[in-house]
Parts: sequence; structure tokens; C-alpha cells
Amino acid sequence: MNLIPGILGMAAVVVASNILVQFLLGQWLTWGAFTYPIAFLITDLTNRFYGAAAARKVVMAGFLTGLACSIIGTQIEGEFGPLVTGRVAFASAMGFLLAQLLDVEIFDRLRHGSWWRAPLVSSLFGAMLDTLLFFTLAFSAALVWLEPSNDVSWAGEMLPLLGYGPEVPLWVSLAVADWGVKIALVVITLIPFRAVLRRARADMV
Repeated sequence: MNLIPGILGMAAVVVASNILVQFLLGQWLTWGAFTYPIAFLITDLTNRFYGAAAARKVVMAGFLTGLACSIIGTQIEGEFGPLVTGRVAFASAMGFLLAQLLDVEIFDRLRHGSWWRAPLVSSLFGAMLDTLLFFTLAFSAALVWLEPSNDVSWAGEMLPLLGYGPEVPLWVSLAVADWGVKIALVVITLIPFRAVLRRARADMV
């Protein structure tokens, strides 16, 4: 019963992110980039209070919710075809699952250090893995064999990195922007993480 808030919170974050990723924010981001990192906060709070095994259960709930969202998305036709292609669904699932499980493992190893070390380090590495896996699996030209019928040539257009740097495939700029937002929000979510810890300690007094 103690895991129900975490499971519901994770499911809400995953559903919101799957919806908001459909809406662009500027040239490099979607609104989903601002909700997804909250998943790391939920995983880390569960890990802190109930342990790694409980955190993995919450992660699996989020994973299954994401799969359901992807299946639904593949059945909805947008302006350029299905809202979610098979390749994007695969990339999203692998990115979420492996990044969140990495977060759980790192947090568990660092749980006895300073209060901020475990959530910061685990979420930073998790966010990096998620971004790397998702954008590479979803858009890299080297992996076109994952879904040959899905034309992702637009993501390979060579453009200056974030509009200013050296020329790289468009998907690399998208990945860098996404990773930057994740890192910023990982740091910001240390504030509610600390607040919840203090409230829990106050309730025990």
C-alpha cells in the first residue's frame, strides 16, 4: 500500500510526458522534456524510504504505463503519420527502463552518503543514459534497420549544434537540448527531495 502514491505519481508523469512530447517548445525542445525528469525524483524518493526493490516496482509500473501509451500512440494518426512510430516506442521504452534501473542501482550504492549525493549522482547518470539511448535508437541513421519503413532522414539533416556550434545531425542538437533540461531539473528537484526528507523526519519526532 505504501507504494501506491509512487506508482500513481510515476504513471501520471509518464502519461503527461507522452502527451506533452507532441508539443514543440522552440526549435529544439518539447514540453515533455520538463515533466519527464520528475520520474527520477519519484524513483529516488521511493528508494530512500522503501529501498531498491520497491523502487524497481515503481519503475516497472512506469515502464508498463509507457508501453500502453506507446501502443495507443501508434494507433493515432497525426499530420505526418502515427503519433508514435515503432522505433520511437522502442527507444522510449529502452531509455526509460534502463535509465531508471541505473538510477536505482547508483542511488542504492550511495544511500549512506550525504543526503544530496545519491539523488544527484544517480539522476545525472540516469538522465544521461536516457537521452543517449532514446535519441540514438530513435533517430540515428546507423540504426535505420530497426524500422526500415520509418523515414527519419529529417533528423539527420546537418545543422549547427543548437544553432551556433559545429555542424551535426539535427537529432544531436535535440539530444543536447533535452539533456541540458534534464540536468537543470535534476538539480532543481533536489529542493523537493530535501523538503520531503525533512517533513518525514519531523513527522517521526
